[in-house]
Amino acid sequence: MSAIEFSRQLDATGLKCPLPILRAKKALAEMQSGEVLRILATDLNAAQDFAAFSKQTGNTLLFSHEAEGRFEFLLQKK
Repeated sequence: MSAIEFSRQLDATGLKCPLPILRAKKALAEMQSGEVLRILATDLNAAQDFAAFSKQTGNTLLFSHEAEGRFEFLLQKK
């Protein structure tokens, strides 16, 4: 678990692509610039998906971690 503070959390565990990305996109749309969204996921492609999503949208991927098939990401809204 990261030490970075986050404003909102999204639990996407058990969801398959593209649902974690779509739900993150919706959550970020409701947030202010600079706020941080914590995402929890179990999709094996989540790391690549969120890295690509960050590049495509301009939101900053602050943190990415995987342990025992569970992923945690922190995205900062642009």
